[in-house]
Amino acid sequence: MSALRFHGPVLPDGEPADVYVVDGRVTRERQAGAETVAEGWLLPGLVDAHNHLGLEDGGAVDDDEVLAQALADRDTGVLLLRDCGSPADTRWVQERDDLPRLIRFGKHVARTRRYLRDYGVEVEPEELVATVEQQVSDGDGWVKLVGDWVDRDAGDLTPSFPADAFAAAIDAAHARGAKVTAHCFGTSVLQGLLDARIDCLEHGTGLQAHHLDQMVAQGTALVPTVQQTDKFPEFAAAGRGKFPAYADTMERLHAQRRETLLAAHEAGVPLYVGSDGGGSGRHGHLHEEVQAMIDLGLPAADVVAAATWAGRDWLGVTAGLAEGEEADFCVYDRDPVADPSVLAEPAVVVLRGRVVAGSRA
Repeated sequence: MSALRFHGPVLPDGEPADVYVVDGRVTRERQAGAETVAEGWLLPGLVDAHNHLGLEDGGAVDDDEVLAQALADRDTGVLLLRDCGSPADTRWVQERDDLPRLIRFGKHVARTRRYLRDYGVEVEPEELVATVEQQVSDGDGWVKLVGDWVDRDAGDLTPSFPADAFAAAIDAAHARGAKVTAHCFGTSVLQGLLDARIDCLEHGTGLQAHHLDQMVAQGTALVPTVQQTDKFPEFAAAGRGKFPAYADTMERLHAQRRETLLAAHEAGVPLYVGSDGGGSGRHGHLHEEVQAMIDLGLPAADVVAAATWAGRDWLGVTAGLAEGEEADFCVYDRDPVADPSVLAEPAVVVLRGRVVAGSRA
């Protein structure tokens, strides 16, 4: 394979350099006769830390739609997907070198009749540990729990399982080398999950100051999915007739979400970027989540880092731009830290050492 040359500031340090790709891997050693592909700002491939490849509103989709979803993400520079639960079997995506790297979770684990139909596995507390163990074996080292959802009897958000059941399930996953995250909108579920040393929380709009301190101490991450939480007023309006207490809760959580997110950042909670693509969001729009987090007041440099090199480091995947690494990076016409809107239009997308997309591909 002939050598490919890329030139420009290499993030995160921003120092201009010649970056070569030889046999799919990155090197800074000069390669005579290399083909210059593009000049611009070089950034490790984007990470969607809350993605649902293979899921749409009605549940699982077929392989053709999975492919379309994966390409929509890839073509906007998203080269690593953390699949936060999907009813579809997407293992075949991992066999294709032209599709994003995929960390699979298996299916959501929810309480019986306490989640969206056809999205996951619904069980009772006594079945939770065995179900989590099964999902560990079906995934790539992560399990997704539905932490809270509307309780029809209470008419409001309540924990999906008792705290001791959550704790036993998290212990079982950890014993098998897996990590656990949980969907959490409200507050009441959080203390039990944190006391059980859960690894990550999704959404997290109910977090309080003492939760944040505990998350920092334990290294618990947060993926806030702010485009998802921006829909809380819609959820409240839809549920007000039947569940007025739930509607009030969702409106309150929406009103405090900016303060909660900024407090989490200020406390030092590890934050990552997730589009919720395939859930209530769609694929190929991670750049909009980046901008939404910035619009709520987070520093652009921190959000871009969370969506790229920091997210990759958290998930144990190489940055894709260091010497000897398999090349996974994007080239942009403008500095994505100074102007994050450029993330919507990569000039070149390099995945596993091949140019696969981009306006100048």
